[in-house]
Amino acid sequence: MSPREVVIVGYGMAGARLADEIRRRDPIAERVRLTVLGAEKHAAYNRVLLSAVVAGGMSAESVRLHDDEWAARHNIDLRLGVDVARIDREKRCVELGDGACVDYDALVLATGANPWIPPVEGLEAGPGVVAFRSLDDCAKILDAARFGAPVAVLGGGLLGLEAARGLAGRGNQVTVVHPLGHVMERQLDPAAGHVLARQLTDMGVTFRFGATAARYLPGDGLKLDDGTLVPADLVVVAAGVRAETRLAVEAGLDVDGAIVVDDVLRTSDGRIHALGDCARHPGAPAGLIQPAWEQASVLADVLTGTNAAARYRGTTAVTRLKARGIDLAALGETQLEASDGDAEVLTFNDPTGGRYGKLVVRENRVTGAILLGLPDAAATITQFHDRGTLLPDDRLAVLLGRALPAGSTPAASPADLPAAAVICRCNNVTKGRLIEAWKAGATDTPALARATRATTGCGGCTDTVGGIANWLAAQ
Repeated sequence: MSPREVVIVGYGMAGARLADEIRRRDPIAERVRLTVLGAEKHAAYNRVLLSAVVAGGMSAESVRLHDDEWAARHNIDLRLGVDVARIDREKRCVELGDGACVDYDALVLATGANPWIPPVEGLEAGPGVVAFRSLDDCAKILDAARFGAPVAVLGGGLLGLEAARGLAGRGNQVTVVHPLGHVMERQLDPAAGHVLARQLTDMGVTFRFGATAARYLPGDGLKLDDGTLVPADLVVVAAGVRAETRLAVEAGLDVDGAIVVDDVLRTSDGRIHALGDCARHPGAPAGLIQPAWEQASVLADVLTGTNAAARYRGTTAVTRLKARGIDLAALGETQLEASDGDAEVLTFNDPTGGRYGKLVVRENRVTGAILLGLPDAAATITQFHDRGTLLPDDRLAVLLGRALPAGSTPAASPADLPAAAVICRCNNVTKGRLIEAWKAGATDTPALARATRATTGCGGCTDTVGGIANWLAAQ
């Protein structure tokens, strides 16, 4: 039987991961002949690490997910800088902007999301405005943000704060304009948001809360709705994203803010699938990469026939702020207060020390947490949550990272971790994958990181990947 023609539209993190997962299951293209169409002209890269590029801690080259020989080495027809015009569902082909048509047996939309530009006078067309979303955007920001220049960041969410911290670290005068009362309101409660803002203020970031931009004045800055002016040679827009659904809408697929998919990531057309930021599944948190990793694994099983029973049931993701000098993790229920329902809520607040902890417990198991400035607690509580382990009676010890789940060992002793334990949450790399890469010849920490794409640019991943490497070397 000839291989299926599978076409992936989108060569971002989701599309690239799906291609990798398909080739892990079908390395010599016996079951799937794979074509990947990318709009950008360069290789896929880790969007999670763009703030490190802006901060100067990582180069554009170091965040690439694939080298130049990746496609040829894995029997993949990779086409970069491609404009996809439309999907012809009747003919089962993807029409390109140059008139060519790529036939498919199965089509996957991994078109991601586009930055949302607020409807502010002068903002969209004005010079000195960059929407922070891509590697090219990083280059524009670095070109425009000369040392010491004032910069305004629109948006106090995850991406906006990462950009603000990176630019402040480069010596820019950064002001974050945020319409709500505290930062990262989707992941943090007000108390945690205030502690984080105070920590960032100490690092040189100024905040304007409860304010919105009314007009952009090139050369001067942002005029706010209260009449004040925020000086800015550059405005970085990080005000949220919208799923890229044009192709799906024009093809008549079901779309509700994003492309509606079922548990096998199938759209309303059984031959077309979608995953990542462009897809809508009730169990997938928006704007995070971990759901896309899990979706890619399920979809690769389905498309290659490896596991026809594979289903995506949803993701409980851990949100991490990638900013130098800040250790923040949030998961599950974070907005509950002690008086809400039957949940047990324990908090620890140390604004002066830049520390805040919150633990939400139901039926003696972790269902939510916020850990700021408590790295040991973040590692411990994540284990409790992921394993569904019953908590000890000493909740304070758990919140401060002084209690481990039964059968666990500290991160410095990885021998007892199961193969399925996730070592790098940035790229969903397990201990088992690290061991496979070691056996294949990646015999030090940098080589392991390159072979598995494990992140070594953020604190938690760096130490743990290194610990696995040291443990393997001692075997």
